[in-house]
Amino acid sequence: MAVNFTDIEEAHGRIAHLIAKTPLLNSPRLDAIAGRRLWLKAEPLQITGSFKFRGACSAISTLSDEARSRGVIAYSSGNHAQGIALAATLFKTRATIVMPHDAPANKVANTRAYGADVVHYERGVESREDIGADLAKKHGLTLIKPYDDPAVIAGQGTVGLELSDQIAELGLSVSAVLCCCGGGGLSAGIATAMAATHPDVTLYTVEPEGFDDTARSLSLGKRVANETEQGSICDAIVTPSPGELTFPILKALAGGGYAVSDTQVMRAMRYAFDTLKLVTEPGGAVALAAALFAQDLPPSDDLLVIISGGNVDEAMFTKALTIS
Repeated sequence: MAVNFTDIEEAHGRIAHLIAKTPLLNSPRLDAIAGRRLWLKAEPLQITGSFKFRGACSAISTLSDEARSRGVIAYSSGNHAQGIALAATLFKTRATIVMPHDAPANKVANTRAYGADVVHYERGVESREDIGADLAKKHGLTLIKPYDDPAVIAGQGTVGLELSDQIAELGLSVSAVLCCCGGGGLSAGIATAMAATHPDVTLYTVEPEGFDDTARSLSLGKRVANETEQGSICDAIVTPSPGELTFPILKALAGGGYAVSDTQVMRAMRYAFDTLKLVTEPGGAVALAAALFAQDLPPSDDLLVIISGGNVDEAMFTKALTIS
């Protein structure tokens, strides 16, 4: 495996002073809708508005002074971008971010505000991987991938370390975690932490309908790709296929995957705001959508739900709040 529990503990030791320990939230109203107790890990309250800040800090913290003097580069639709941008500033290095032309305007603005340079590409036409590799080679930058990087996966796994403590503190009777999944860095990190600290707790991935490459890959036992990267409101978690490093971890540790519709996602966003005043973005709310609306969920009295991010633009959030 690319990452083990010791890697996650070491990552936590490097970044604990920079990240926020996010709360585990519960709402009796959500419990009533779901028919069980739901505990929401509120990563929208993380610095930069998503879990991605953890992996960004972890990765940059491992770089040598010489590498930091040259700068870093990353590709992202927005959350990894913002995490890398701020982490680079904190570690006194320069960041260049390759972002799709249709990335939400607020994510682009925030990335620049955190101090990064932004290079745009056309999603579905140009390859962000090729652009990132070319720029890294040309300018001597260190490429930090959004999920297929051991230090990034370890950083995301610190969510699982916190969950482990919170399960014990609250005395939860839990056997399952629902986790938003794009390339699989967060899912793989949490699954690794749970396997070490709570081996009776199984992680399940959640993705948008039509973009459920991880669920299909888990079902088939091999990596498969989405036919397109365009057409989902869940821009933060639409990836070509599961990661080369993350998928073996999920294949070994995850229990399977779920897919939810755009309507279910927007309803989940509205419920999160109505019940907990928690602002979520579409990609960050898919696990809650599954917890509320999916069929054949794991039989767990207490269900852990990862809300992975809250960087939503005003138009999308307004639409979600008015959905019936």
